[in-house]
Amino acid sequence: MNAWAIFLGIVGPWQIVLIVAVVVLLFGGKKIPELMRGLGGGVKEFKNAMKDEDVPAKKEEKKD
Repeated sequence: MNAWAIFLGIVGPWQIVLIVAVVVLLFGGKKIPELMRGLGGGVKEFKNAMKDEDVPAKKEEKKD
């Protein structure tokens, strides 16, 4: 079973609306794009770090 299917089974559309409303109230509409930009940058750094970690392992395998 897909992980998203499990998540969506637990959290319905009204819960998502409520979560979004709370986030908007806490941070304000102007702050949300900045938060998302930071989150996206963090995810991008994580992916690059995972990619860089895999490269030496693959080079070592080819040497054998």
